[in-house]
Amino acid sequence: MRLLLVEDDNHVAAALTAVLSRHGFDITHARGGEEALRALLPGAGAPFGVVLLDLGLPDQDGFEVCGRIRKLTATPVIMVTARADVRSRIHGLNLGADDYVVKPYDTMELLARIHAVSRRTLPADSGAGGGAGTEEGGDGPQPPLRLGPVTIELPTRQVSVDGATISLTRKEFDLLALLAQRPGVVFRREQIISEVWRTSWEGTGRTLEVHIASLRSKLHMPALIETVRGVGYRLVAPAG
Repeated sequence: MRLLLVEDDNHVAAALTAVLSRHGFDITHARGGEEALRALLPGAGAPFGVVLLDLGLPDQDGFEVCGRIRKLTATPVIMVTARADVRSRIHGLNLGADDYVVKPYDTMELLARIHAVSRRTLPADSGAGGGAGTEEGGDGPQPPLRLGPVTIELPTRQVSVDGATISLTRKEFDLLALLAQRPGVVFRREQIISEVWRTSWEGTGRTLEVHIASLRSKLHMPALIETVRGVGYRLVAPAG
């Protein structure tokens, strides 16, 4: 897999490149946002499987780079940040990041997250809202899921509230679609992580919490997804 490493610290980049190369990755190193964006332009070379984006870049804010990357390509983006607060993480996810890793991190944690996001992605540039799993057709067109003011179109991966389209990331859509297909049913955290992230790795649990918080914020319906303490989450179908 080709991986674009966006990191301004050459020592950090060299160490990561050595480790990731040993695990079979073909690394391209960009030292700033503009260099990274040029590497992702159509025709710049074979597509990347993952972008590993450090937020502390010298030429522009990493959040801005993330947003610009998402306008160029559907390639998964993993943010690397020292900002541990939930608000910053949600902001990054809202801009289109697929996951985040907080510094300092364990290398095996990083590898697990890279493999997790790559397993859940269609071939690069298949559409910024693309993903896998929930939209696959069966024996014909799938009718939309209607939950009060919320409409979920599985084939096109479109979500609207009172007719207004809501922009969701791949993981956010997959998570919402999973819960919405069985309203009222409690999904265990382990089950959600297995079906949406295709991994049993325990560290993904924090990522799940951030994605739940982001969905509640984007849909402007904090009561739509209920936390069942010690178990998991369920979707509470609104009236109407």
